[in-house]
Amino acid sequence: LNFQGNINTEGGGFCSIRAKLPNGFGEENLSGLKLNIRGDGKTYKVILSDGKGGSPFSGSPSWQADLPTKNGEEEEVVISFSDLKPSFGGRPKSRPEDMSKYTLNPSDIREIGLMLSLKLSDGSNNPKGTFGEGIFPFFLHVNHIQLTKEQNNEL
Repeated sequence: LNFQGNINTEGGGFCSIRAKLPNGFGEENLSGLKLNIRGDGKTYKVILSDGKGGSPFSGSPSWQADLPTKNGEEEEVVISFSDLKPSFGGRPKSRPEDMSKYTLNPSDIREIGLMLSLKLSDGSNNPKGTFGEGIFPFFLHVNHIQLTKEQNNEL
């Protein structure tokens, strides 16, 4: 998968791509994702959702984790489901008591995505050094994505 293009931070500031997972992950005892990637030094986000929510008005969050990349280097990155943060419309819940209401259940996941955004998964600004400024190109090549099981056993 090549996620690439040009982004304009004047009046906007994000680009995303998503894929449906109609059958979900279909496994038990999952602990996260292992991605083999080559990026451009920018920090992206991995997004999981049940395919029904994630908007500011929905009752179902999307789940986000930062995905920092090294310019031109192939990397293997593991993202634990416990590291994903609930988000509505690209913004995390601001108070910890709000976030504690939501629990990620991997069997509910029906969509996976990648995003390059002005904001990181915790709601803080993505620094210009790992995002960009004005109009600029971006590139993230994903060689593969694997599910990981508890106790570091891969599927």
